[in-house]
Amino acid sequence: MEVREHFYADDPRRGPRDVITRLAAVEYFFLGNGLLQAAVQTTRDRRATSPGLLIMHPDRLGPKRRALTLDPVLGLRPTLAAIAIGRALFRPAAKSLQVRWAERDGVPAVEAEWPAGPARVRECLLCPDRTFPRLVREIAVRNVSARRISVRVRTGVGRRSVFETLSVAPGEAKTLCVEYRITGGPEAPAVAVRTVPRLSVSRAAAAYWRSTADLRTGDLQLDHFYRAALTQLHAAVSKRGTIDGGLWQYNLEWVRDQAFIAMALTMTGQTVRAKTVLGRLLRRFIGPQGAPADSSRQRALEDCEPDQNGILLFALQNFLDWTGDGNFVLEHWEKIVLTADFLLRPTLRHEPSGLLHNRREFWERHSVHGIRDGFELAHQLFAVLGLRSAAALARSMGRRGKEKVWSEAAARIENAMLSSSRFALVERGRFIKRRAADGRVQNEVRPAPASGLPPATPLFTAGRHFLNPDSSAALPIAWELVDPRGRLAIRTLRDLERLWNQRWRGGGYGRYHISSEPDSPGPWPFASLFIARAAVEAGDGRKARRVLDWLGRTPGARAGTWFEFYGPRPVPPYPQVGITPWTWAETIFLFVHHVLGLRPGPDRVRLRPRFLPGQRRLEASFRVRGTTIRISLERIGAAERPAVRIDGVPAAMKGGAVSFRLPRGGRTIVVEGRVP
Repeated sequence: MEVREHFYADDPRRGPRDVITRLAAVEYFFLGNGLLQAAVQTTRDRRATSPGLLIMHPDRLGPKRRALTLDPVLGLRPTLAAIAIGRALFRPAAKSLQVRWAERDGVPAVEAEWPAGPARVRECLLCPDRTFPRLVREIAVRNVSARRISVRVRTGVGRRSVFETLSVAPGEAKTLCVEYRITGGPEAPAVAVRTVPRLSVSRAAAAYWRSTADLRTGDLQLDHFYRAALTQLHAAVSKRGTIDGGLWQYNLEWVRDQAFIAMALTMTGQTVRAKTVLGRLLRRFIGPQGAPADSSRQRALEDCEPDQNGILLFALQNFLDWTGDGNFVLEHWEKIVLTADFLLRPTLRHEPSGLLHNRREFWERHSVHGIRDGFELAHQLFAVLGLRSAAALARSMGRRGKEKVWSEAAARIENAMLSSSRFALVERGRFIKRRAADGRVQNEVRPAPASGLPPATPLFTAGRHFLNPDSSAALPIAWELVDPRGRLAIRTLRDLERLWNQRWRGGGYGRYHISSEPDSPGPWPFASLFIARAAVEAGDGRKARRVLDWLGRTPGARAGTWFEFYGPRPVPPYPQVGITPWTWAETIFLFVHHVLGLRPGPDRVRLRPRFLPGQRRLEASFRVRGTTIRISLERIGAAERPAVRIDGVPAAMKGGAVSFRLPRGGRTIVVEGRVP
């Protein structure tokens, strides 16, 4: 593979301060409707704009400096609201600016509030409809003085401004509404700005957000994380299904990331958008031989990532279980067959073991980084889950021959990865990351001397460079391929504790042993959520809560928007760090699949809640195959007896779970209970 694909030329030292992604105490609140993508920026950096408004075309991926409202000289400064009262000019100051999530008629909005001398300014920004690429900003000026004031409100984009003079009586509030609309297609987009009479939310937009899944834990921080993830996942996805793997960072797309995002969209009731993403992946990102694309490109077979096929199949079964949309599966059946059969190719299969082998690992290091031909734990895991899912899809379509082939292949790989005397990805009672094709554990890497990678990264420092532990070892536990409370899971989670605070303070797990990091050292939010999800299944809610508390202390917490990792960055040649939408998907999995424990299957729905420390209640409303399920659960002590009722009828709990069939006709059912 060409190592230069990891390098970018976007140097944050060029241009205005606003091109930098990681400004001091920066927060980004993302809004969007699939036709327009926006971010409200707040920061303590006095040389940057706060609040600044970034508007992007969601099908045009690029670095932050290419945002349509970021002027190459002035940055985001023209997007500020400036308030002139008499001879005094007021703009927001970081110490008095308050920015938060809000709603207008149920539609997600960002609200900013700040003082302007004798006035108080409140801004509200949102995408008020589903059919136009526009965002509307309401700037309300309230007179808090005892005399009438004349207020001139001005804002704009680049060299274009809009303004209005308002006469405001004491105690009165008057507004200026500004519309930002994207004109032109993805190849040559621009933003037109104008005033509009008022901010009016469309019925379609209000109905859309009413239809999304609601979950409330009784914990303000947890509820904030869930709602922020639901809102911003939607903002990250274009109406055509385009999703940047790292906003402002990668400007590329992956099957893996997008399939996980489609799963989270499905769980939260955003099934039309999930269907768009999945259909686009099958049509455009699975090649004619079934090979997956990553970084928006196809790879040689030895460098492809077979876990992506498995994850896509896993997401497709998830979609069918939640929606019951068999027509979608039937429509794409030929591509689904290609996706599953790719995992059975003789060139991918290692004949002595039955495992999949290649020269690339889960985090995309390859031969240049010292990865040898062999077996990756995550590749086997998702091959098993994906082939199981493909078999379930085949069963639902009545394709018994394919069901048998795929289910047997899944069983062979699972048996080899867990039980083979020579090739199992288990060593000394815990999961390991990788074995070489000869069966020896690949515990270390040695990069190629002439790799061309930056010499300042940990992989190129003196000493040994270890592959284990790796946070992906938590995934077989989180997805319950093995007993989460068994010895293998407990020993693996204990080993993963070495990833916490490796060469930093303050918390967070690294994605793997820092000595083999070819990039920058630091904790990764979505890798930390892997371990948090596994910990919930293992019965260690305190460890999961520790991850959430760390996220709550990390810059980005107020918006619920985190960078890919937190640490020093050698730029150039590496890109600036951006926002990873996958993190929002992992947040949804934690709350829906693990804490609430709502798991639809082909015949029944299973509910198995796992309360976190300090949490006393769960209230939720989800749609599964046309039926609304309203859930109200209260936590009880260990000595108390659990009791669950479904539409008032007592239901038996087994293993902390209750299962039930959905009624016909799509009516609402109510689940109430007192559970451990």
